Amino acid sequence: MSVESVKKKHVLIATHNGTFHCDDALAVFLIKLLPENKYAKVVRTRDKQLLDQCDFVLDVGAVYDHETRRYDHHQPSFNHTMNSIIVAKPFCIKLSSAGLVYTHYGHRIISTLSGLDENSPEVDAVFDKVYEKFVQEIDAIDNGIAMCSETPVYEIHTNISTRVKHFLPSWREESNDQILFERFEKAMQMVGNEFVDRVSFYINDWLPAKKVVEKAIMSRFEVDESGTIIDLTSAGGGVPWKEHLFCIEKEVGIENAIKFVIFEDKDWRVMSVPISSYSFQLRNALHEEWRGLRDEELSNKSGIDGCVFVHINGFIGGNRTRSGALQMAKSSLKSV
Repeated sequence: MSVESVKKKHVLIATHNGTFHCDDALAVFLIKLLPENKYAKVVRTRDKQLLDQCDFVLDVGAVYDHETRRYDHHQPSFNHTMNSIIVAKPFCIKLSSAGLVYTHYGHRIISTLSGLDENSPEVDAVFDKVYEKFVQEIDAIDNGIAMCSETPVYEIHTNISTRVKHFLPSWREESNDQILFERFEKAMQMVGNEFVDRVSFYINDWLPAKKVVEKAIMSRFEVDESGTIIDLTSAGGGVPWKEHLFCIEKEVGIENAIKFVIFEDKDWRVMSVPISSYSFQLRNALHEEWRGLRDEELSNKSGIDGCVFVHINGFIGGNRTRSGALQMAKSSLKSV
């Protein structure tokens, strides 16, 4: 069937043929998430005449032009980041085709998936978080931008860009346009499903968690007079609290105030607050002499009944009761 005959019935999304990558797989999936493109057909080609007939052209064609829906990033003149297109956004990684599409359509896509107003602060917050936590690394990897200036201590080989590569035929397998197209569709579905899952998480779990953490911080003096311990019992151990804690501390002018979080998880847990969301360094670890101990030995050493464990790195401990977990936190505050 010709491009002309398909175009009469369907929106056409073009990307390049040959070896595919995570950015073009995600870019195509994102365009197909727009309701009007639900039944769009994908064309994989580098033929300029065919590209000119398509409604969207992604990661090929050497043109970036939002008005004509051309989203390539390979041309020498292209140096856009999200910040250069939306100046209010802080993200300064060079965009790939995935980041380009997300920058222009991300708010609409999140609104479509969530049912929230496209212009709401909730959608904007999720837009930022999904870019920071999901799309940004795809942009960086596709553009060859390293995470750090020095040789890393170890490498990560399970990132989503690498997993997309695993869909490519190996050198021992047969490969032709049809096989590559089928593999591309599988890769697109995989990365797309993970994208939708992350949007769902940030809408349904991460956003509501902020109110839970905010309430716990506002009532911190009811937990302990020091105001350095919060209780997240009402939300359980799975609430994503760390990023919200740092944000709320800054908003209310108490940065670095919270040292420990307690919550119920079958038994009770006491967790040290890290110095940042991405750090293993702690504001205030549990007592050094407790670390690696368990049960009766730990209770005897600490003088606190019901102890279960303290991790060897001192970032988390357990107790059979709330009062015991709280005592573990309060006692460790004295070690600062």
